[in-house]
Amino acid sequence: MRRLKLLLATLLSMLGGTATATTTVLLNARVHTPDAAAEAVAWNDAGRIVAVGSSADLKQQFPNAVLLDAGHAAVLPGLVDAHGHVLGLGLSLLDVDLRGTASTSQVLDRLRAHAAKLPRDAWLVGRGWDQNDWPEKKFPVAADLDAAFPDRPVYLQRIDGHAAWANSAALKLATRDLAGDWQPEGGRIERVDGKPTGVLVDAAMDLLDKAMPKPDVALKRRAYRLAFETLLANGLTGVHDAGVSRDDLALLREIADAGELPLRIYAMADGDGAALDALCRDGLYAHAGGRLQMRAVKLYIDGALGSRGAALKADYSDDPGNRGLLVTAPDEFRRIVAKAKQCGVQVATHAIGDRGARLVLDTYAEVLGDAAGGDHRWRVEHAQIVDVADIPRFAQLHLIASMQPTHATSDMPWAQARIGAERLAGAYAWRRFTEAKVPLALGSDFPVEQVSPLLGLYAAVTRQDLSGKPAQGWLPGQRLSLAEAVRGFSVGAAYAAFAESERGSIAVGKKADFTLLQADPFGASAKRIPRTPVVGTVVDGNLVYGQLRRIAEKLPAQAADRSK
Repeated sequence: MRRLKLLLATLLSMLGGTATATTTVLLNARVHTPDAAAEAVAWNDAGRIVAVGSSADLKQQFPNAVLLDAGHAAVLPGLVDAHGHVLGLGLSLLDVDLRGTASTSQVLDRLRAHAAKLPRDAWLVGRGWDQNDWPEKKFPVAADLDAAFPDRPVYLQRIDGHAAWANSAALKLATRDLAGDWQPEGGRIERVDGKPTGVLVDAAMDLLDKAMPKPDVALKRRAYRLAFETLLANGLTGVHDAGVSRDDLALLREIADAGELPLRIYAMADGDGAALDALCRDGLYAHAGGRLQMRAVKLYIDGALGSRGAALKADYSDDPGNRGLLVTAPDEFRRIVAKAKQCGVQVATHAIGDRGARLVLDTYAEVLGDAAGGDHRWRVEHAQIVDVADIPRFAQLHLIASMQPTHATSDMPWAQARIGAERLAGAYAWRRFTEAKVPLALGSDFPVEQVSPLLGLYAAVTRQDLSGKPAQGWLPGQRLSLAEAVRGFSVGAAYAAFAESERGSIAVGKKADFTLLQADPFGASAKRIPRTPVVGTVVDGNLVYGQLRRIAEKLPAQAADRSK
């Protein structure tokens, strides 16, 4: 009955009827619709768009509406990050941020400053170091940390989350003796003369998992709150959360039940565990409030390029004899993919190297069989280094390439050294995928990269760093147009979440999810895009970040300013 009443109210409002629902009109804007730009957009109190047009026409059409002044802001469809880690972002805001460090000494400086704020026996945990940004461009060693912290455990994840640097105090707490030549399946312990250096890659990181301090529910709540605030301030109306445990989904459900989830989260189960089992047993999950969903599973086939864990078909150009890691054995990977298919769960697999991508494609094709042409919307996350011959297979198998533009601009200083010039043909190849008719869903992989989708738009259209280098862009033939990039962060992300009929563009009947920017990115030079202020974030017609001038005596509760 509630759904019927909502439908009737929406239809009446769309027809200009006299339903009791309140209409809100955002005026004096530059609204980007699928067809053309407009000046105003109107929505009802169910959070549905009911009209798009000129300011004068919408004021006349809805004479009793609440009016908001956009101040000539650009209104884009709500931007969505199609691959991020929400809890990881929040926790990273509480730990030591090592991004941008240019040497081990800078890492130690940040650690000392953070250590002064903690109890003396607390672990020092951080993330963000990247040896590729240091003069020596080599993995660090435990001894560098031991000198400053001989007794206190230190555990620092590399920027990609696929390697960790630990001191001797932490290594002593590993689940087994790390000496010798033994290596864990799907991982690598960096050694010199049989002794661990202090760097653990991919599955080797699990050796410290039991010793690491675990965040409790209270800390997770605090981390989620910080993450939400950061995401909204950057103009994001939603995130595809790549790897969520059953317990963390339960916490998100509690947050949503309390009406405290301010943006949309499309959660993916964290591998073959309790969350996937629950989807298989209970069916795909969707919260009644419309902002939390789980119908996908996130799997891994290989590691990352920066830590030389991405699985390549030939040796790393700068590390002969090393072809990376398969973090999931092929037979086990096939078993999990088949399980997900049987349960009707969307599969999304991390694949960065060309060998990893090939294995994923082969497995998907085998498991899907005759169903490969159906509407399964399986995904390949990252798809960074792909054999050019494999790109058309994405379209043949009806797959989605979930890619992160800022990975290209972060990796471009050293990517050719890793894989050589020939393999660059399929590296971060957004244009090749687009020309092959492969749907793109774009994101950032935060906290690996910074949250802002504007940085992603800039990287996609320029393939340059923020200083404008290289002048013509790195591998410039793979650039996207701004319209294509915005599409990847909006309707492309919506399609990847089976939600393109509900979200992803500004059109009558769709959800009123908007990202408001002070300047129109379509009317400015690309170099200004990443510096454009976000002036508002709207979800379900609610202004969840920012301020808008009210041209009415009273603003309804659902459109009230909720900025912090």
